Amino acid sequence: MGYGFTLDDVAHLRSDAGRAALAEVAELPLTDRLADVTAARRIAGERSAAVLETVLLRRRAAAKVDGAAGWLFTDDALQQATASPVGRHRAARFAGRVVHDVTCSVGADLVELARVADRCVGSDLDPVRLAMARHNCGPDQALVRADALTRVSRASAVTADPARRDSAGRRTWKPSDFLPPLDELADTYAGVDLAVKCAPGIDFAVAPWADEVELVSLDGGVREACLWTRGLATPGVSRRATVLRSGSPEWTITDAEPDDCPVTAPGKWVVDPDGAVVRAGLVRHYAARHGLGQLDERIAYLTGDVPPPGVRAFRVVEHGHYTEKSLRSVLRKHDVGRLEILVRGLDVDPNTLRRRLKLSGTAEMTVVLTRIGSGPVAILCHAERT
Repeated sequence: MGYGFTLDDVAHLRSDAGRAALAEVAELPLTDRLADVTAARRIAGERSAAVLETVLLRRRAAAKVDGAAGWLFTDDALQQATASPVGRHRAARFAGRVVHDVTCSVGADLVELARVADRCVGSDLDPVRLAMARHNCGPDQALVRADALTRVSRASAVTADPARRDSAGRRTWKPSDFLPPLDELADTYAGVDLAVKCAPGIDFAVAPWADEVELVSLDGGVREACLWTRGLATPGVSRRATVLRSGSPEWTITDAEPDDCPVTAPGKWVVDPDGAVVRAGLVRHYAARHGLGQLDERIAYLTGDVPPPGVRAFRVVEHGHYTEKSLRSVLRKHDVGRLEILVRGLDVDPNTLRRRLKLSGTAEMTVVLTRIGSGPVAILCHAERT
C-alpha cells in the first residue's frame, strides 16, 4: 500500500526545507534499506519517511511519467497513473474542448489535457492527491474536491479513470467494484461526451453504453482500454487498436476496415500481431491490411510472404507436427542452444519445456507452438526486425 502521506507531508515536501531534503536523499544509492532509512532520518528528521518514499516513487515513475523527477506521488496513484505517451494520445481527442477530469488524482492525465483543451478542471475526493496535483500541475490549474458521481462543472466533455481496487486494496475486475462504479459513472454523465480509462482485460460487454472501445499499447505492452461515448467516439467505429512505439509513428486500425483474409498453411513468415490488435479483436482486419493469412481462424498468428514494415516477425525455417521428441530432434539438427518459445492455443509452459529440451547448441532461434485445426504444430523461425 505504500506510505500514507498527509497534507502536512505534502506541505513540507513543497517547502524549501523539503526540497532540500529531497535533493539530498536523491543522491543516495538507496540499495540498503537499513542504511537508507538511517541516512534519511539524519537528513529529514521526522519527515524522513515521506521524503524517502517520494524519492523512491520518483525513481519508479521516471520511465512512466514525463518530468517525474519533480513530481509528488502516492504509491497507489503512481500504479494507476497513465504513461505520458498514452495520456497524450488520449488527450488529443479533447483538443479545443472544455474538459473535466473527474478522477484527476495527482494529475498525470490532467497535465496532458491542459496542453490541448480550451479549458480543463480536475477533481478528486482525496485531499492529499489534490494537493499533490496542485504541485504537479502548477498554480493555474483549476482543481476542486468533489465526488466523481456529483456533477460540479458545465464541461461538455468528461474523462475518468476509476480505481480498480476494492476496499481492502486488492485488484478487482468487477466494474461494479470500481471506484466509482462503471455503470454509475456512465449514468451520471449520460448527457455529455465521456471517456473512461479501464484496464485492457475488461470484458467490453459490461459497457454497452460505450460507442467505441480503443485498446492502446505502448512499446509492445497493452496499457489500457478507453471507452468513448457520443461526440468523442469515431462515427462508424466500435473497436479500435492504437499502437504507440518510442521513436516510431503511431498507427491505428479499426473494425470499419475490411477483414477478408484466408486461412492458409505457414508461408515464409509468421507474424504475431501487437497485443492491442489481438485484444481489440482486429486480427483479421490487420491481416487484410497487410495481405496476410491466418494459420487457424481461432488463433492470432498470421502468415505470409511479406511481413508488415517495422515489426518483429519470424522467418520460417521449417515446420511440422509438434511433439516434444520431434522438436528436440529439429533443434539438434539446427544446433540450437538459445530458444525463444512462443505458445498460443496449446497447453505448454515455455519455461518448463525449455528445461526439458536440454539445449546445448550455439544457434539462437524461435519456435512458435500453436494449433492448426486439431493438430499441434511447431514452426522453427529466425526472429527479425522488418
